[in-house]
Amino acid sequence: MAFDAQTFKTRALTAVIFVAVMMAGLLWNRWSFFILFSIVHFGAWIEYQKLVTAFNPDYKSIKPLHRYGVMIAGWCLLLYFTNNELYIGSIRFSEVGLYGGIASLILIPFIVLLEARGAFIKNLGYSLCGLLYISLSLGLLIGIRNLYGVDSEGRGDFGKYIALTLIFSIWINDTMAYVVGSFIGKTPLSKISPKKTWEGTAGGALLCVVVMAFIGKALGLSYVDAACIAAIAAVVGTIGDLFESKLKRMAGVKDSGSFMPGHGGFLDRFDSLLFASVVVWFYVVVAMR
Repeated sequence: MAFDAQTFKTRALTAVIFVAVMMAGLLWNRWSFFILFSIVHFGAWIEYQKLVTAFNPDYKSIKPLHRYGVMIAGWCLLLYFTNNELYIGSIRFSEVGLYGGIASLILIPFIVLLEARGAFIKNLGYSLCGLLYISLSLGLLIGIRNLYGVDSEGRGDFGKYIALTLIFSIWINDTMAYVVGSFIGKTPLSKISPKKTWEGTAGGALLCVVVMAFIGKALGLSYVDAACIAAIAAVVGTIGDLFESKLKRMAGVKDSGSFMPGHGGFLDRFDSLLFASVVVWFYVVVAMR
């Protein structure tokens, strides 16, 4: 394939802007982290609904109250997992999320029942899957970021360093898997994603664990915890990548969206994180506290 200078410039500029925005959101404070992943949440939901509609035409007929109501319901999970760390005056976001979530559990099935016309179970099922796939995953990531406690060096805001370790692990694993696969990859990992190879996946995971053990230590985690989080990110993140690839294949599209020219959509960029954040949350709660 001939080198396309304009495509390269577009992809490079988009990548620089993406990294700049991500780092600002990740590093500034709890508010910027929450706002960043709230944007990711709604962007991912819009793409998810488009994908579902592509392979399930019945979902196209859902009413606006259902379409946007389920997004708001999912956002309530993000609010709930702020762990009382975000508030305006006497209004705590976690309480708003709790009561909003309870109201959604009552209202959304009723709305779906009114519109379903025989597709009640199917449409409700896809919406519930979206809540688990996108909203719960990002809610647990918010929960990790807002954990109480101090790190091994006595610094507060411990959850920040765990979240950074997870996200950096995803990035490094993707990069290393691509590099290793480009050089020695021969055996396809899955028919779902033919470009992925076993060699690239294994090599990327191994390098990710080694590199992140030291980076995680620098961030204040132990070598063991950092390596375990990196291993989870590599293995479970790859499963998340394959899951999103399956959704796109079912929908007959190459990318989930186009918010990043040359790089795809929100689900394309955060598919690995959606799966890995759930398992890392359980690891943190069970093994690190």
